[in-house]
Amino acid sequence: MTKIETKDQYDRAVQRVEELLPLITDKTPLDDPNSIELELLSNLVAEYSEKHFALRAPSLADVLKFHMHEMGLTPKTLAKLIGVTPPLLNDYISGKCKPTLKVAREISRKLNVDVNIVLGV
Repeated sequence: MTKIETKDQYDRAVQRVEELLPLITDKTPLDDPNSIELELLSNLVAEYSEKHFALRAPSLADVLKFHMHEMGLTPKTLAKLIGVTPPLLNDYISGKCKPTLKVAREISRKLNVDVNIVLGV
């Protein structure tokens, strides 16, 4: 197998990796057949995982909702905290518009969020 192309192949490869792990120790030679198979399958599993299960960066809406929940804020209090009106905050959350650089800096500063995430960079 040179590439994992289906979820079923992925599941079987993960199962085989789990079977091989107990057979390999720090003293196992690199040219051991189990070691070679483990290395190859691990690389294939990692490649498939990165392509199909990769985590995306959080959106501004995700960040704002998370902080409202974590800080116990209402949309109105969050809007006041970052210096915008509640309808404008709603537009950020719904994706209708993006914050200005000034507002992005306030969100970053007040919520301790990387400004690149706030700006979607």
